[in-house]
Amino acid sequence: MRYKLLLEYDGSNYSGWQQQKNARTLQGTLNQTFQRVLDQHGGRWVDLQGAGRTDAGVHALGQVAHLEAETALSPAALQVAVNAELPTSIYIRELSLADPRFHARHWATSRQYLYRISCRRNVFEKKYSCWVKADLDLAAMQRAAQPLHGMHDFAALSSKPAKEKSTRVLLQALSIVSEGELILIRVQASHFLWNMVRNLVGVLIEVGKGQLPESVLAEALQQSGVSLTQHRAPAAGLFLEKVIY
Repeated sequence: MRYKLLLEYDGSNYSGWQQQKNARTLQGTLNQTFQRVLDQHGGRWVDLQGAGRTDAGVHALGQVAHLEAETALSPAALQVAVNAELPTSIYIRELSLADPRFHARHWATSRQYLYRISCRRNVFEKKYSCWVKADLDLAAMQRAAQPLHGMHDFAALSSKPAKEKSTRVLLQALSIVSEGELILIRVQASHFLWNMVRNLVGVLIEVGKGQLPESVLAEALQQSGVSLTQHRAPAAGLFLEKVIY
């Protein structure tokens, strides 16, 4: 049977989503927990795959995964049993039967990330935002981001452009808004390159500080061999917000 999962997690103490032999990962923790619970109830775990491979320290509000397993437990009972065994940093918000062909990554049409910038030092936000000491020019950041909408070659914002199948990405939406003591940056695209959102946010922060011109991103889209990855923002402020199907 194939199941669809909607997950949230605090990625602070994990080496990213993808399972690794000698590291604590989100996929690995979920696999081990499902295997243990299914063994206890006479079931069988087969496979679990996520819609996106979030990096070390990155969080999720709406990660989607598919689970292949055999069990007599109802989806609701399986959800309760696994949540009871998971660490408090991971929570299954929804678990339901899915189309046998459903694939969390291949069926996704786009993904949306949220980046949270704190405008002041905040002890409660340390793990979930990036504190920028300087005052940021929000309007300048918005103008700098405007040319990014649509299909472009985003190689300048990829940390590993040579390893990408293609560096062309359809950027469907990008918003930068102020909300209380936070600046929220939301980016929705067909897919994302290595560290693309963190590199983008890092550049926008430098524009907001007046350290880079507003034209820097537009110019990078038009030039080959340019890299803006030296400005990468910390992982703590980044959340996979939702996956669209």
